[in-house]
Amino acid sequence: MKYLLILSLVVLTSFSASSNNMPSEALEIKNDWGKTGHRAVGEIASKHLNRKARKAIKNILDGTSLAEVSIYADEIRSDKKYRAYGPWHYVNVPFDTSYDEAEKNPKGDIIVAINECMTKVQNKTLSKDDRAFYLKLLVHFIGDLHQPLHTGRSEDKGGNDIQVRWFNEGSNLHRVWDSEMIDFYKMSYSELSSNREDLTKTQIKQWQAGTVLDWANESRALVQTVYKTANSGDKLGYEYMYENFPLVRTQLHKSGLRLAKVLNDILG
Repeated sequence: MKYLLILSLVVLTSFSASSNNMPSEALEIKNDWGKTGHRAVGEIASKHLNRKARKAIKNILDGTSLAEVSIYADEIRSDKKYRAYGPWHYVNVPFDTSYDEAEKNPKGDIIVAINECMTKVQNKTLSKDDRAFYLKLLVHFIGDLHQPLHTGRSEDKGGNDIQVRWFNEGSNLHRVWDSEMIDFYKMSYSELSSNREDLTKTQIKQWQAGTVLDWANESRALVQTVYKTANSGDKLGYEYMYENFPLVRTQLHKSGLRLAKVLNDILG
């Protein structure tokens, strides 16, 4: 069964590469979940919004989709004006310490960021532009929270310093989980968002349960397993993807459902 799936990956890659309908967003992936992953999260969320939240989002974003704004927080990172938001993309807490007990980054972290963005988006006294800004960040950061290595160790920069070979090309563990497993399939974000588990309403509610801190702790538990999947110098490829892509897919799905839950709560 394992080798059948590996063979299927090869066939899927060949088919995708030859497709003339390949959207450009699947070809350029740089940060976090990459453009495709983040847009998939936004697309999944959009399918689970209630009527009031959908209407409010349409008004705040002037009709722009959640998928489109999902990469805004990465797009502004090169602008010095927004450098202060850099630490909002991640959180580093020693594995033997709880977030509540740990020394906090004075510049903030992803948990602080999400809670701050939720407060700003919910505040109707703010200008429409301000609410739109924080809504765009919120969409992105909830995506980041579900990439386990965004809750990884500070000493290796969340896996960025763990150098590996990805199909014989130089890479690092963080990049493999951010984008390279997703990029391998060369799916558009709409295809990726559709490539998810069929859940019952009860299962969806179970996945949406909890707080931002609960979701962060879930990722912190997962990242300890992720760190065990590879060491510096390892050559990763089909077998690694076979063993680990299901978790990537699950995390994208959870992220989209939980984003929808947050937006329904604060705007619905």
